[in-house]
Amino acid sequence: MDTRKLYYEDCHLRAFSATVTGCEQTEKGCFVTLDATAFYPEGGGEAPDLGVLGGVKVLDVQERDGVIFHLCDAPLTVGETVRGEIDWARRFDLMQQHTGEHIISGLLHEKFGYMNTGFHVGADVMEVDFDGPVSWDDLMEIERRANEAVWANIPLECWIPSPEELPTVFYRTKRSLPWPVRIVRVPGYDSCACCGIHVKTTGEVGLIKILSCTALRGGVRLGLVCGERAYRHIAAIFQENRKVSQAFSAPMHATGEAALRMNEALTLEKSRATGLQNRILDMVAGCYVNYGDVLHFEPGLDGNGLRQLADKIADVCGGRVAVLSGEEGNYGYCLAQRDGDLRELNKAMTAALNGRGGGKPQFQQGTVRAAKAEILKFFE
Repeated sequence: MDTRKLYYEDCHLRAFSATVTGCEQTEKGCFVTLDATAFYPEGGGEAPDLGVLGGVKVLDVQERDGVIFHLCDAPLTVGETVRGEIDWARRFDLMQQHTGEHIISGLLHEKFGYMNTGFHVGADVMEVDFDGPVSWDDLMEIERRANEAVWANIPLECWIPSPEELPTVFYRTKRSLPWPVRIVRVPGYDSCACCGIHVKTTGEVGLIKILSCTALRGGVRLGLVCGERAYRHIAAIFQENRKVSQAFSAPMHATGEAALRMNEALTLEKSRATGLQNRILDMVAGCYVNYGDVLHFEPGLDGNGLRQLADKIADVCGGRVAVLSGEEGNYGYCLAQRDGDLRELNKAMTAALNGRGGGKPQFQQGTVRAAKAEILKFFE
């Protein structure tokens, strides 16, 4: 006998009583059936309800041939009347996401004729796929209209049309569906075949925010959040932007411009610093003209600076070059030579000084974990 689906009768039903009609023990747990349930089974892109049934945890809910199976962590007695309690915070979150998806999908279908080709509610973000491209400007307009639907607090209409009525009902669908078909309608915004559960009025969605849009197989994948998720996301961004505002001494509505000005200033400073470093490296290299083999420590150089200085000294010294930079016990190094092969020297150096590195025969680069005195002793 089919299970009576209380979640369709009242989507806000949080607790209920029902009779246990079956209990099957498996390796996963106990599959319990009831004569009626408010636990929604997985389906329509929506995750199953979780909660407590007769004092035991409900771990999963699935439907097979009209019968709903509750996977519980302990058995229940057949014939017993039990109380079920839905994890309401989780359920309401899922209803907010699913209803928000309907509004966005309906608006995209209205404007572009696109179909929703994928739908997944993740732990943090909902992903919805569409079969055509959309610009960000168009999405922002869709988002504005979607939130207008929320503010209008429109009652949703959910029903199964009769076989005679169904052909006269417009609804989004990728293929022809046999009766019975459950219709979920947001008047003025969407009409779709859907077996999921939704809020009673659009106002309960609270807020709809599109976070991302990426190209996917000729269409797009949207990342969006609704309700409390949207509030948490925007509140977190507000707090971060407040820090940026304070760091830049700029109003919160102008942090973007402040960041661009800072990037321009940093680019100029980086160019100036690079020019100064090149002049310093040229001066250092000038001290080693015809010097022969060179061991040189230069503080404050990154990997690129090490390479530049080693190259400049190798151009003028006429011998092998070892340039190191870093802090006591941890140095980056470059070995350079215009003629010859430095690989054996590099191998001996990394073995003696707890290092690692490699490169071309005439240029070797890496790191050593050794004190300066150990390095000096090795090169003696």
